[in-house]
Amino acid sequence: MDITQQYLLDTYRARQHGEPVPPAPGSRDLQVVRAWRDRRRFRAVLAGRPATGRLRRALRRRSPSARPRATG
Repeated sequence: MDITQQYLLDTYRARQHGEPVPPAPGSRDLQVVRAWRDRRRFRAVLAGRPATGRLRRALRRRSPSARPRATG
């Protein structure tokens, strides 16, 4: 049974019992990612580290396109 079938079954059961319908799969993903990011930034500030741009800087350092190319 995949996630969509499980959701449809849960929705059917909830309606049969007069309970609120569960949220659709994936409907709160963006909200969860934002909360996770905010929590990481908050912890960084409490630890005395910069709160923004750490991941982007790390990826840029490791990217092959960011390294200076040898000419000649």
